[in-house]
Amino acid sequence: MTVTPDLAAPRPAADDLLRSVFRRHAAGVAVITARGPGGPAGFTATSLTSVSARPPLLSFGIGTGSSCWPAVSEAEHVGVHLLGEHQEELAATFARSGADRFAAPTSWREGPEGVPVLDGVLAWLVCRVVGRVPAGDHRIVLAEVLLGDPAGTGRPLLYHQGRYRGLRD
Repeated sequence: MTVTPDLAAPRPAADDLLRSVFRRHAAGVAVITARGPGGPAGFTATSLTSVSARPPLLSFGIGTGSSCWPAVSEAEHVGVHLLGEHQEELAATFARSGADRFAAPTSWREGPEGVPVLDGVLAWLVCRVVGRVPAGDHRIVLAEVLLGDPAGTGRPLLYHQGRYRGLRD
């Protein structure tokens, strides 16, 4: 039988508890993009989830205080990009507040439905936004997959303990 340490002294629920627990949860790294009134917008996300196969739906979370929220809140379509371990700097760029995320060296093009599509990713999807669900200071965006390309090469980039990491065999 496995014993959980400090079970007698649990911490009360608070944002620091949630952050501490989820630092231990390894997550794949994605970049979400949208076309906004001021040009392309995008952010790094580790909250990407497959929701349904029929119809093909996914979800991701975004803070309503995020600089990308205005674009995502109005977008009819979004791009979803799965990053490879060779794209740690790209992940950091899209996570950095105030960065010009689409300037060189970021390589991208306008894709279907006007969605910014990043080059060199493991896979990308263009999705139609079907819902935005309030969740505290965030919104959970539900999106239907329309098309994409899973043919990129490489291994996935992960986020764990506050750092980007590659997948080990």
